[in-house]
Amino acid sequence: MANITLVDDDENIVASVSLALESHGHKITAYHDGASGLEALEASPPDLAILDVKMPRMDGMEVLRRLRQTSSLPVIMLTSKDEEIDEILGFNLGADDYIHKPFSQRLLIERVKALLRRTGADGGEAEPSSENSNKAIKRGKLTMDPARHECTWDGRPVKLTVTEFLLLQALAQRPGFVKSRDNLMDAAYDDQVYVDDRTIDSHVKRMRKKFRVVDPEFDAIETLYGVGYRYRES
Repeated sequence: MANITLVDDDENIVASVSLALESHGHKITAYHDGASGLEALEASPPDLAILDVKMPRMDGMEVLRRLRQTSSLPVIMLTSKDEEIDEILGFNLGADDYIHKPFSQRLLIERVKALLRRTGADGGEAEPSSENSNKAIKRGKLTMDPARHECTWDGRPVKLTVTEFLLLQALAQRPGFVKSRDNLMDAAYDDQVYVDDRTIDSHVKRMRKKFRVVDPEFDAIETLYGVGYRYRES
């Protein structure tokens, strides 16, 4: 169904995850260190990447950081560390999902399935937003084409991850209307995936940074503290 690259130095994890995903029809390519994994991901991008955080030669966070400089490839992070700061850092760097070790194969399969469904890499069309619309959006300087996963600001491309794109789409579809964090979770995540408020905040923070690279005065995404976010059309 999908080409998935797994980067993890634990041979037992690689064997068990590969077997589980292959049994669901996916093609798995595995690497055992971050440097080799990054080289492969840049040379031949798959439909989805699964990265371990702690690896030799280059850790998963560094792989993700470098990958996000040029790619919006969907990424799930794995970690054996039970530290909240790692998860927050991962989302700040642009991870789409995060799973703590030890995890059940069923949980991983469901998370992979949900992310592939959102991107359309499961063989179907990309999952529509909570507003049930895949129509192109034009809001002032912002243009979004969900069918092509393309976003521009004042004619200049802005590379967004799958999650960032869905969050922005949910906001831009109804400018001026406030979206709570729960509303945004529903727009960007599958029902079987739980994320907390800080995850949404991390994605929004990263989106703002990307837009401010092309326009330092970007302020279209407003925060209403204690309430949520809204898109302001200038």
